[in-house]
Amino acid sequence: QVQLVESGGGLVQAGGSLRLSCAASGIIFSAKGMEWYRQAPGKQREWVAIINRGGSTNYVSSVKGRFTVTRDNAKNTVYLQMNSLKPEDTAVYYCKVFLDNYWGQGTQVTVSS
Repeated sequence: QVQLVESGGGLVQAGGSLRLSCAASGIIFSAKGMEWYRQAPGKQREWVAIINRGGSTNYVSSVKGRFTVTRDNAKNTVYLQMNSLKPEDTAVYYCKVFLDNYWGQGTQVTVSS
């Protein structure tokens, strides 16, 4: 049974930082690409970032230079370091297994102005 458990969300002021974690089980984590998505109130879910099994990364343009996705295969965990946060980053953040339909439950990030 595949499980993805996100954590690390919270309330932060604009300009602040948060680090999200996504702990995976039930998959061969090191063989999988991992993605982050987010969904703001009243908006469609948006792709944010990907890290492939080799560690290469890519980001949506709105977060480039501010967000960094990393992974620790020994801990079966993917991280999203978010710096210089803006109110428009407010959303529920989800992790997902690339090319599979496995999602976490989401973690709320709220950035106040």
